[in-house]
Amino acid sequence: QVQLVESGGGLVQAGGSLRLSCAASGRTFGRYAMGWFRQAPGKEREFVAAISRSGGGTYYADSVKGRFTFSRDNTKNTAYLQLNSLKPEDTAVYYCAADPTRFNSEAVPRTAGEYDYWGQGTQVTVSS
Repeated sequence: QVQLVESGGGLVQAGGSLRLSCAASGRTFGRYAMGWFRQAPGKEREFVAAISRSGGGTYYADSVKGRFTFSRDNTKNTAYLQLNSLKPEDTAVYYCAADPTRFNSEAVPRTAGEYDYWGQGTQVTVSS
């Protein structure tokens, strides 16, 4: 069982930045592919970004490409999502997720169904 805890959300003006963190329990963090998803009020959860177990591979949704950066520190069991040039449409609850099945690959899963473990989410609100 993996427990994920997100932090770093908050209220920021358009054009501002935030860094989200996702802390994982356990000793096998380096074997998981990780992902970030978000859900805005009245909308379905959508993919934001994914990173391979080593951090060598990343993939971003077109809506955030060039503005968000996904990284991880396997020595600290923590993944990070740097959010820059934020827009009001980035307002959502952001969730991190872990896929423990990628221990022998550098895959970057892009769909929610590929992830087994989820955090509780952290709210990001961008004012115009």
